[in-house]
Formats: sequence, structure tokens, C-alpha cells
Amino acid sequence: MKMFLRYALVVFASLFCFQSFAQTQNWREKYQVKKKDTLYGIAKKYNISVDALIEANPEMKVDGFELKKGSYVCIPYAASGTSGQTSATPVRTLIQTASRQFSGKTVRVGVMLPLHDVDGDGRRMTEFYRGMLMACDSLRAEGMNIDIHAWNVNIDADITNFIKQPGAAKCDIIFGPLYSKQVHALAEFCKARDIQMVIPFSITGDDVSMYKQIFQVYQTNDRQTNNSIETFLKLFPNCHPVFIDCNDKTSTKGNFTFGLRTRLESHNIGYGITNIGSSDDLFAKQFSQNSQNIVILNTGRSPELTLALNKLAILKANNPTLKIKLFGYTEWMMYLGIDEAKFHEFDTYIPSTFYYNPASPRTQSLTRSYRQWFKTDMQNALPRFALTGYDYAQFFLRGFAKYGKAFRGVKNQNSWKAVQAPLRFKQVGAAGMQNDFFQLVHFMPNGNVEAISY
Repeated sequence: MKMFLRYALVVFASLFCFQSFAQTQNWREKYQVKKKDTLYGIAKKYNISVDALIEANPEMKVDGFELKKGSYVCIPYAASGTSGQTSATPVRTLIQTASRQFSGKTVRVGVMLPLHDVDGDGRRMTEFYRGMLMACDSLRAEGMNIDIHAWNVNIDADITNFIKQPGAAKCDIIFGPLYSKQVHALAEFCKARDIQMVIPFSITGDDVSMYKQIFQVYQTNDRQTNNSIETFLKLFPNCHPVFIDCNDKTSTKGNFTFGLRTRLESHNIGYGITNIGSSDDLFAKQFSQNSQNIVILNTGRSPELTLALNKLAILKANNPTLKIKLFGYTEWMMYLGIDEAKFHEFDTYIPSTFYYNPASPRTQSLTRSYRQWFKTDMQNALPRFALTGYDYAQFFLRGFAKYGKAFRGVKNQNSWKAVQAPLRFKQVGAAGMQNDFFQLVHFMPNGNVEAISY
């Protein structure tokens, strides 16, 4: 097959089986942890998956969990058909297993994305696709049959050449394309054959409003801005907002700050306005001594954010009883290595459609397994593309296996708890489905982080 991607899929049987052993299994035995033991080492010793081990020991799901010498770990019975052996097969592979949750369910998957090593797009989408393959192996362990076809559809490709390829018309669901100019032709192809089409990343068109087969994951800036404003008003109805001008001439946050100020005025809610360059006295006068202050900056950039955080730290030191919370932007998630402590100090809320939590046992398990499968680490990007691919495949393939063409991705049809990138869809008129998931990542003063979905 021309331009057919031939990456090897290394299959670790039952590598990520997320069934609830606490409800369906008896314990095989309890293992006492020794010095230098790891979750992977214990799982390998008993020929089970790491995630099976985690499911059998719920305390491992708690952020910050560490194995301690002398503690005990419950060892579940290995699921039938599991093995610690590995094997390599081509990218197009029919993944099958013994009957379990998805007995007899077969989903035919197409992937039409730039899958190459030529540029950043190709490398990111290759990692996304690898995450999908890992999800497919997990679903295989639960009894789902998955027939995968993948095509390298780069930026210069004529997508009509790919939809003519054997296997395309037989797909139940196709992930792609990446580029807007390729959407219409693929949408027409999917419409004619009633194939579900998932557009996983940003596009400029509005085809989701014309084709009922489309699931558009990407949310426009306007949609995210409106969600942020509505959520702010619901969450902080009795607080005192303070807007800080950070003198960022490149800022694109005016739509949010202006929109929020307009809504506050319509609700007769007063607010303060100050500048990052103001004197400490003038700066402090815009804050309420009696109410909870909610600080809003007009920048998503790191240098201005750092200056503002330092300014707030001085204000707080001079006014210890002052109550301050911070409401930020998705871009701030990139600066956790620099500013996370300050985020916790100022009880920060960050709107985001994803949350990459490196302390999560599930994240750690997938990160290790990605390295074992592909002999490399995930790219240092936010969000992690492999985890995104893993979540999207789990979400859509589980939904399709359970509901068939009736799957619309709405809240009550979702049976997958995302590792990084949750999804929830809403229909656009009488046409396709638009991702409408919105959450605030809350950096709490006690050092914990919670993701609040709306």
C-alpha cells in the first residue's frame, strides 16, 4: 500500500487492563515489598500488568504514592491469556483476545494523519498514533477485536488518493485529518459510507456544523473564552476581581478580560484595575481588605507572569490577612516547572481541556510502558501526544463498541476516565458533535491539585 506506515506494534499482553479486580477477582496472595522493588518488577514477577496491580491496590492511585519496604501488595490472579512475552506485528493488525468485556465486538479503525519523521507535525502525530496503539492493546485485553489501518497523510497529500485505498471504505471510524484543506473530501467520503470521523486537532473550517459523522475535538478560542467567563461568574459570584495590566503588547487575552469586565458590569459587580508597574501603595489600593480578591492578568507569557507573581508576593507579605486567588490561562500549564509553588500559594485556577499530572500512577505507568514499547521517551510537550492518543482511542473505541453508530460522545455514554485529556461532546444543530468539555485545574494551598469539570 502506497505511503502505508509500517511502524512495528510491540504487543505486551494485558499491559493496560483497567478492569476492577476489587470487584471481580479473589486475591492470589499478598507480597511483602523489598528494597528496590518497583511496580513493574512486581507485575513482571507475577505475570500480570502494572495497571492490574494498581487496580488491585487502590491506594496506588493516590498522587504521590510510593512503594515502601515492608508494606504489603495484593496480587490478583492473572487474567486468562496474559503473558509477559512480546511480539512484533505490522501496523495493520487484527488485535484479538479471549472473550471478556467486549466479547465479539470488532471495531475497524482508520488513521489518516502525518505519520513521519520529517517535521514536527509528523513526529507529534506519530507519538499520538503510538498512544492509540497502546490503547488498542489495553482494549484487546478486555476482549475487543480491533482492525487498524494507518496512512501517512502529510501536508501536501491529496487525501482522495488515500480514501481509494483498500480498507478505507470498511472503517467504522477514521481519525484525521490534521490539515483543514483535507477535511471536506474526507467528510464527504465518510458521509457517503456512514463512517464516524474524528478530527483530533485544530482546524479552521466549520465542517462539524454540516456533517453529522464528524466529531470535532478542537475547541476554538472563542468557545474556551466564553466557557471561562461563564465558569468564573458561577464560581466567584461574591468576590472582588482585580485586573492587572502586565504591559504585554503581544497579549491575545483582551477578549477574555474585556468580556469578563462587561459581564461583571452587567451584574453590577465592581472590580479593581491596576498595572504591574504601579507603586506598591497604588497597587494595594485596588484590593479589598474584607472580601476574597480574584486576580486576573492579561497575559499568557512567562516573563510577565513571573513579574506579576513577585508583585503579588510583596503585596501579600505587606498585607498578611489579604485573601488572594488567581485565575489564569491554559498556557500557564507550561510553566509549572517555574511557577507551580506560586500557583499553590495563590490558590490558582487554570482553565484547561487537559491536565498532565506526572505524579499520577497511571501517567507514570504509561510513560514507562511507552519507553519500553518504542525505546524512546515521549516528547516534552503539553499535552503529551501519546497520552492524548491513548485517551482518545479509549474514549471512542469503547463508545463505538458499546453503542455502535448511536455513540455520540455525550456525558452519559462515556465509560472512560481520562489519563490526561477528557472528552464530552455536544451536537451542533442537527449535524456533528463538538467537544464541549471544560475544566479548571485548581492548585490548592495545601499542595494538592484537583481538576474540576463543568
